[in-house]
Amino acid sequence: MEPVATPRVFSQRYELTHLIARGGMAQVYLATDRLLDRPVALKVLFPELSVDLAFVERFRREAQAAANLVHPNIIQVFDWGEDQGAYFIVMEFVDGRSLATTLRETGRLHPTEAAVLGAKVASGLAYAHRRGVVHRDVKPGNILLTATDEVKIGDFGIARAVNAQDNLTQSGSVMGTATYFSPEQAQGISVDARSDLYSLGVVLFEMLAGRAPYLGDSPVAVAAKHVHDPVPHVRDVNPAVPAAMDAIVAKAMAKAPADRYPSAEDLRADLLRFVEGRPVLAESSSIAEVPTGEVPMIEGAGDGSGGTGAIPALGVPYERPPVRRNSRPSWLLPVIGAAALILVLGGYFAWKSLQPSDNLTVPVVTNSSVQAATATLLQAGFTVTGETKVGSATVKAGFVVNTNPAAGRSVPRGTPLELEISVGNQKQVAVPNLVGYSVADAQQALSGLGLNSVINYIPSPDQQGAVITTNPAAGDLVWTGSTVTLNLPVVNNPKVPYVINMTPAQAGSTIGAAGFSVGSTTSACSNTTTSGFVSATSPPAGTQLPSGSSVSLTISTGICQVTVPNVVGQNQGPAIQQLTAAGLQTQTTTYTGGASCTASSVVATTPSAGTSVPYDSTVTLQICPATVATTTTPTTTPGVTTTTG
Repeated sequence: MEPVATPRVFSQRYELTHLIARGGMAQVYLATDRLLDRPVALKVLFPELSVDLAFVERFRREAQAAANLVHPNIIQVFDWGEDQGAYFIVMEFVDGRSLATTLRETGRLHPTEAAVLGAKVASGLAYAHRRGVVHRDVKPGNILLTATDEVKIGDFGIARAVNAQDNLTQSGSVMGTATYFSPEQAQGISVDARSDLYSLGVVLFEMLAGRAPYLGDSPVAVAAKHVHDPVPHVRDVNPAVPAAMDAIVAKAMAKAPADRYPSAEDLRADLLRFVEGRPVLAESSSIAEVPTGEVPMIEGAGDGSGGTGAIPALGVPYERPPVRRNSRPSWLLPVIGAAALILVLGGYFAWKSLQPSDNLTVPVVTNSSVQAATATLLQAGFTVTGETKVGSATVKAGFVVNTNPAAGRSVPRGTPLELEISVGNQKQVAVPNLVGYSVADAQQALSGLGLNSVINYIPSPDQQGAVITTNPAAGDLVWTGSTVTLNLPVVNNPKVPYVINMTPAQAGSTIGAAGFSVGSTTSACSNTTTSGFVSATSPPAGTQLPSGSSVSLTISTGICQVTVPNVVGQNQGPAIQQLTAAGLQTQTTTYTGGASCTASSVVATTPSAGTSVPYDSTVTLQICPATVATTTTPTTTPGVTTTTG
């Protein structure tokens, strides 16, 4: 990267700092997003192309197609617009280099490395295809690799929605890079997602062989070989490539789309099977060869550099027409090109004249909070009418992934928009059929799927305890982390269940399953229940109550404290009874202090009266012997407490 000679800020927000690369129709800069204080890549259309409305429209479509794609293997588009006549796209900045650069330096990759890389590209393409977008220009220059082994697909410059009705390429020409064309793309006929699979197959071939499968003097010659020449085998160029990998590449590059993999996900799965050392599904024998035919060499079609561009579509079959060398005037091609440009511009202006005059472009609000996105959209002249939840690995939960209609679309002022809100890196799962399950089994099944549960009681003659229905119903798709309601039958006047020594959560679940709700929860010491567990219920277990009644819980705080009662002077028997009734254990010793005392009475206690001790503690009683010496003056012995009861 080289610093920019003249600093510039686009839309008072994006400050250019370095030039990253120069492409076929734009320059890419490293810029700083002043609003969010983050680095971004800014693609700026060449000034000479900004006056060409056909190119501007193509540039706009690049942003529109890519802005809808949020995937770990696709470069994210954040924003796009126009500033002082310059059109630009704001993209995620990827700190890495292209696969094309890597192949120029290394020549070829190890088969396993190529398979892993190809699987990541296929993952991104599969996502784009599900969103209705075909890339149309899959090549090493559009695949970026980072130092952390991330793989990113970029430049959806000629991609368009599969169901779009208009076509920006002029009749009789096709857009793309000839080296990686699919046969149908080279012929200028309609393409679908399987065309990208063919192009990825060509990229895999180049990674393994160190060169492209078809070589020629011009883009037209190369495109013709894609249509007519047999499918080459990587092992013919690099015998070290395993047969399984050769079969995968050959199937991806089958001439007929029906002979290729049905989807990018299927290609990805086969590549991962190869990486894991398992048998692959590709069968090279299923590839239908197309006979070689004669192909006209069209002068001035290109220099064979492999860049993205327009070339004449190749018809099928081909017959060599009579050609007289150098018979075409040198000024003819520029005239034809100018005429074609006039036709494109005329078509654009005709299209433009039919559009509403009060259209607005939907702004990009990706990674914004719902509140901030709503404010931005309202300020731009739109209304927000609802929200939908979508999974996203790149946008954190609760933030905006995109809008519907999507960012970059030109729609009438006041068009209602829906926000796509991220639920994080979650997935949708189907609610299982839990009818007839016990509460415990149903809760366990839902927990295994990452779902929560609550219990609801409804009138029903069905057996108590078994699930009647669920909400959402069995088979409905819900996001992981969602809550499923288990509907259970109501039973008239059930009994309060026994939940002593259960945790509060266990007790609550048991009480709910019995048809009750948990009322108040209080804490109290308990001499029979461990701290933190339920020590009592109100009403107590076994009490019959109407369904839906509340049951209060008492939670143990641990063993209670007992105050030692004063039993000094009492006879031994009644004293022991009083201490036992207070929850204390007793033991006795004979008093030997010599002081006068009443036979068989308690002279002292250890601990002494009034001391606080844990429940079930032991109190030692000093008992006066049956025969004692009597003196006129009592003698106090150290360690003996005499208390008048």
